[in-house]
Amino acid sequence: MQAYLDNSATTRCLERVTDKMVEVMRTDFGNPSSMHTKGVEAEKYIREAKTFFARNLKVQEKEIYFTSGGTESNNLALIGTAMANRRNGSHLITTCLEHASVSNPMKYLESQGFRVTYLPAGEDGVIRMEDLKNALCDDTILVSVMYVNNETGAVQPVDEIGKLLKEQRRKIFFHVDAIQAYGKYRIFPKREGIDLLSASGHKIHGPKGSGLLYVDEKVKIQPILFGGEQQKGLRSGTENVPGIAGIAEAAAACYENLDEKVERLYTLKERFAEGIRKLPDAFINGRTGRETAPHIVNASFPGIRSEVLLHALEDKGIYVSAGSACSSNKPAPSHTLLCMGLEKDRVESALRFSFCFDTTEEEIDYCLQELAELLPVLRRYVRR
Repeated sequence: MQAYLDNSATTRCLERVTDKMVEVMRTDFGNPSSMHTKGVEAEKYIREAKTFFARNLKVQEKEIYFTSGGTESNNLALIGTAMANRRNGSHLITTCLEHASVSNPMKYLESQGFRVTYLPAGEDGVIRMEDLKNALCDDTILVSVMYVNNETGAVQPVDEIGKLLKEQRRKIFFHVDAIQAYGKYRIFPKREGIDLLSASGHKIHGPKGSGLLYVDEKVKIQPILFGGEQQKGLRSGTENVPGIAGIAEAAAACYENLDEKVERLYTLKERFAEGIRKLPDAFINGRTGRETAPHIVNASFPGIRSEVLLHALEDKGIYVSAGSACSSNKPAPSHTLLCMGLEKDRVESALRFSFCFDTTEEEIDYCLQELAELLPVLRRYVRR
């Protein structure tokens, strides 16, 4: 038996998604900027995708931009907005929990003269609103906070943050990395006070290399790519029409009967978390209740390095992650877990288990069964 429990790294493309993409690549393959019929046929998929996402997010079509994925969306949102508004201030706020596609652009902006405040988190992986309030100043122009943490599933108080920022005397833009949240939550940026929002296709059963960025029409932002002026000049480059069609099809599939799907995910998560708690010397990092995302559980198995247990599970046909997939081939202690104050042994023995709408109870039980058998065996060989 196999159990793919690494869905926060990437998900399997749905058949309806690949069918749509093949149709675009084989039949409606024109350049969407071309004036002839083939170009018009290709451009139709972009229009349809914009219409879907605008309705889904309850925003305007002109506020939707397509990118190559979450990393580009985050980079464009942060660098483009900070650079365009630096005359108004040079202070940025984010958290110590962010994905590298946010934390690294922030480091770049620091090298360009911006000042960045990194908010801490509690043991539950959630920032404190009081820390954010204290960090705001007259020089603050941008706040970036992830919706769902990619390693622990902790959910940040996005609504509260949006409300707080809208109450300020001066305009402070609010960017949300929703890459792990979109497709699991109904997100309405206008209602939640979100000015910029990033999402990615391959986290929602769409294709890799596809993403989107919502930019409120009132946001002053400049491009970081320059070329043929596609997408109103904010994101130049011939549009990836198959990818755009694919991410829209995947999103449409995710939001069909969403409540039932999410309820089932929470049931699976609770079943898995209960099983982990029964294992000897196993600890769940952060919370696992309904206040967290429905598809992520982070657990530590002190005495066994995460890479060792990961590969032992792999030998059993079980696929999990030892942190963020984008950095997992460069072993290093998880900055997220360190930010939460976990002890070294907990951090170095942590694994992330992540589910999708297709995950089965059999996969959950098989993983728990193999963990129960592997843990005592592997601990016998730990150096004391």
